[in-house]
Amino acid sequence: MLSVIGRKIGMTSIFTDSGKKEACTVVSCEPNFVTQVKTGDKEGYDAVQISSIEKKVKSSNGPEKGHFAKAKTTPKRVIIEVRNFDGKQNLGDSFGVEIFEEGEFVDVVGTSKGKGFQGVVKRHGFSGVGESTHGQHNRLRAPGSLGAGSTPSRVFKGTRMAGQMGNERVKVQNLKVLKVDTDKNLLVISGALPGHKGSYVVIEK
Repeated sequence: MLSVIGRKIGMTSIFTDSGKKEACTVVSCEPNFVTQVKTGDKEGYDAVQISSIEKKVKSSNGPEKGHFAKAKTTPKRVIIEVRNFDGKQNLGDSFGVEIFEEGEFVDVVGTSKGKGFQGVVKRHGFSGVGESTHGQHNRLRAPGSLGAGSTPSRVFKGTRMAGQMGNERVKVQNLKVLKVDTDKNLLVISGALPGHKGSYVVIEK
């Protein structure tokens, strides 16, 4: 598996060769650097640490500066670890959008937009009570019963309730790479990607 860190620029639409209008997302991929190579002998498993997105040196502490100096690069903001990494990568190697080809399919991992604390109608699609009749009031978007009475005298785990919505790890699979711009380090990927504009995503192939 190959993974590249990118930044979501925003959505647009392009016309395909057949004249079909297709929604797509533009992702900026700054050069990615291999900042650590983990082996089974030393760390107990094989993995490659990849870093990208420049970080101010004055905002980095001593251990961070030393860690990136070993890879002969400047401090980076985003760090991921990839197991089963395809290809021989050495400490300090860099790569970017050139590893992708137009027409191939990729998976994209990101953090979805946070919606805050939401009720059951928005969070789980409950219908609510609907009709404001038969003497009821203030029950329009209520969750209703959460369980039985003295048996089992508890609420079952997993019962759908109001709570934090969004702001979680999301993977969208099998998205088509429509365009690759190696000069500007841009990828154009079909469909929508998780997260807000400017958020970091990981593109896997």
